[in-house]
Amino acid sequence: MAGCDWGHQSWFQFETYRCHWRQLGPEDGTPVVLLHGFGASSGHWRGNAPVLAAAGYCVYAMDLLGFGASDQTQNSLDNRLWSRQLQHFLSTVIGRPAVLVGNSIGGLVALTTAVFAPEWVLAVVAAPLPDPTLLQPLPRRRARWRRTWQRRLVLVVSRLLPLGLLIALLRQRPLIRLGLQSAYACQERIDRELIQLIRWPARRSGAPHALAAMVRGMALRPAGATAPQLLPRLRCPLLLLWGRQDRLVPPQLAARVQGLAPAARCELQWLEGLGHCPHDEVPEQFNSTLLLWLGQHTADA
Repeated sequence: MAGCDWGHQSWFQFETYRCHWRQLGPEDGTPVVLLHGFGASSGHWRGNAPVLAAAGYCVYAMDLLGFGASDQTQNSLDNRLWSRQLQHFLSTVIGRPAVLVGNSIGGLVALTTAVFAPEWVLAVVAAPLPDPTLLQPLPRRRARWRRTWQRRLVLVVSRLLPLGLLIALLRQRPLIRLGLQSAYACQERIDRELIQLIRWPARRSGAPHALAAMVRGMALRPAGATAPQLLPRLRCPLLLLWGRQDRLVPPQLAARVQGLAPAARCELQWLEGLGHCPHDEVPEQFNSTLLLWLGQHTADA
């Protein structure tokens, strides 16, 4: 099994930010971009990138702003900014359309990019697709004064939250292990390497600011940037890979996602016995399912 330090690693510049990325596999292969979830980084695809590369795909991954080795910004972080970061990566580093494969929040970034920049996306794989707004009915348009007060409230709360203390707690290995035990149905995959992967970014000085930036950004993003409004606009193939034992994003949400996405373009496959990080819990099961689907949807790419 490959480790977290996989692939050729480098940097690219997006606006004022320095971003970390990595690549593995034949350069003439169909590009596949792997997008990590909350608290993780590109190294989290340790059990997948080498297998995809061996199958002939040109595998890329990048650290989303605020995570991994990429810059930790104090500006608002949400799926729109991460999508712009990804679009820049696609256009300047890869230079051609790619399949986007995202775990958790990475799946939301993949969906956002496929809607806002469809010319760069061949297909989307979300494993799974999280968005708190999927738990709510479709919102009516809010009055301007409500939006203004919501914004002020979020800004005040984000400044009052003891995020520095929270980050300090999250740096502790026992608490990291506890959090991973909630995410992973397969506990045996929670090893020292994984804990270090999660712990290292939290030890960086900008971690509290990055967490506050994400709290603000995700709470204040417009309705048009939420999954319920993005899914009906999706035009490329979508594969949902959902761990049947996911305790963080309820499996019941899969039916709603399917109902919101164009029916002919959305396919759901359950991964039995797996949790919120199916790609890392049992990579063999995830890889075989993904490779079969990719073979059916990228044959002409």
